Amino acid sequence: MPKEFAISIITTLRQRGFQAYLAGGCVRDLLLQREPADYDVATSATPAQVMEILPETYAVGAQFGVVLIPLPEKQRMNEDATALPKTRAVEVATFRSDLGYSDGRRPDEVRFSQDPREDVARRDFTINGMMLDPVSGDVLDFVDGRKDLEAGIIRTIGDPERRFAEDKLRMLRAVRFAARFEYEIEAETLAAIQRRAQEIQVVSRERVRDELTKMLTEGYARRAFLLLDECGLLKEVLPEISAMKGVEQPPEFHPEGDVFVHTLLLLENLPHPCPPTLAWGALLHDVGKPATFRRAPDRIRFDSHVEVGVKIADDICGRLRFSNSDTAQVLALVDNHMRFGHVGRMKESTLKKFLRLPSFHEHLALHRADSLASHGNLSTYDLIREKLAEIPPEKIHPVALVTGDDLIAAGYAPGPRFREILDAVEDAQLEGRLSSPDAALQFVKSAFPPEC
Repeated sequence: MPKEFAISIITTLRQRGFQAYLAGGCVRDLLLQREPADYDVATSATPAQVMEILPETYAVGAQFGVVLIPLPEKQRMNEDATALPKTRAVEVATFRSDLGYSDGRRPDEVRFSQDPREDVARRDFTINGMMLDPVSGDVLDFVDGRKDLEAGIIRTIGDPERRFAEDKLRMLRAVRFAARFEYEIEAETLAAIQRRAQEIQVVSRERVRDELTKMLTEGYARRAFLLLDECGLLKEVLPEISAMKGVEQPPEFHPEGDVFVHTLLLLENLPHPCPPTLAWGALLHDVGKPATFRRAPDRIRFDSHVEVGVKIADDICGRLRFSNSDTAQVLALVDNHMRFGHVGRMKESTLKKFLRLPSFHEHLALHRADSLASHGNLSTYDLIREKLAEIPPEKIHPVALVTGDDLIAAGYAPGPRFREILDAVEDAQLEGRLSSPDAALQFVKSAFPPEC
């Protein structure tokens, strides 16, 4: 599997006279007795030497000393087909020092090295700066990474100002690691993030999105967003979420507190692992409330907060470069989350159409988390689960009894009226009043006589 394959790469490089170790996050995870998501190798061999020794490689960043070596085909077949490509390959990076980061992301120049100390010195955090000899079990730790692991501290390697100037995304990564491992961010590291938080704006929106998605889906979203707020990063990357703070809600429906508190509690109740679209839909489900807050004579109200929220969520998805399909699902989650309150009064046809929303399981999971984060009443959630269990799928997604071609053959002229007719037939079918094409056509002729 990946670990054994990474060890075989290390063994092969050492047999050719090069230094090679497991490095980075996989070492951290192994020391924490966690299963690493992927395995990285650091070596004194240059990219050209690695590619000569191990020909089946991808030079994804050879100018920076990085090549990918894919798992053998049999091992790739055993890996999760939905996994990211990197998890089906081992990254091999040459020891290096980085010179200058004028774009705040990549080094202007790299200098390959034979000294692992130089390689460690350019990495981000002490807990990610260790190397492991997988044969002897010895850990190369030049930055007291094990000490910080044991103490539960996120600390940059060297000067935090310099580390964050080199790659400003590291500020978000510090938050994510602190949340995931339930660690504290070391005081100087935290202060540097707070001073430089505004600089996160220079990072590409895609990189910010991916880091936030990891925070939302790793199971520690509530702590991550509290830390983002403490660091001053939340108002920079998601000002719409920061705006939720202090926005009161009617206590009879939301005894937990304001919109921000409610949203973070909701995130805590999401399933794990959590689909990214569900996580983002959960984060944004009430994003329209700050703009629609109104203190009416009877109680606090948020008129049209769903419609406003869909527009705001669409803007956020566009800004963060979401795919069209992911955007559509996130917006659907925001748009439909209040419909659960009407389930008990829905006609059979309306309910079945609701149940067949794409990825309805995400809508249901959002409703469950939303309920647990407010009134705690899961009666609607339980009712829908009962309906899903008792209604056969073919009754929720029935084959159409009448089509547009059938209407034309029956003498109806194509036009806007077709949609009204077909919807009426489908509603009657879903409610069990029609069960055959003949009966459906008779219904059409009776309810919608052909126009002369």
